[in-house]
Amino acid sequence: MGSSKKGKNGCIPHGPGSYASNAGFTLLEILVAISILAISLVVILQLFSGGLKSRKVSDDYTRGVFHAREKMSEILLSKDLAEGESGGEFPDSFRWVSLIKLVESGQEEEEKLPFKMFDIQVEILWDAGRSEKHFQVSTIKIVEKEKDGE
Repeated sequence: MGSSKKGKNGCIPHGPGSYASNAGFTLLEILVAISILAISLVVILQLFSGGLKSRKVSDDYTRGVFHAREKMSEILLSKDLAEGESGGEFPDSFRWVSLIKLVESGQEEEEKLPFKMFDIQVEILWDAGRSEKHFQVSTIKIVEKEKDGE
């Protein structure tokens, strides 16, 4: 029966002046390290996908704002405003609805005033997955009354 002589720190000598160490990672330590790495990767990927979703939502709202400004400018530049509701669709699947209402003040005041006021609302709608998002702008436009003699 061979006996092995143990040297310093319980290590078995392998050659002149060298000792082999039994130190290393256990299976349990490796499993814990891999688990921590997996959890970290899942959290990082969720943050990344949340950032992408936020970017898409922000992009949609920005396009909605531009469409609302475009449609509002078009309405404000038109020569003759008439009460009513109208709507349409933009090429990129955004929809719009505009509502123009005459702002009524007291009957006596209305006869004295040389202008009419219109309340203009423009709403932009778009589909965002399972829900529908919208953005609305409104303003009041003052228009000179038509003269009866003309």
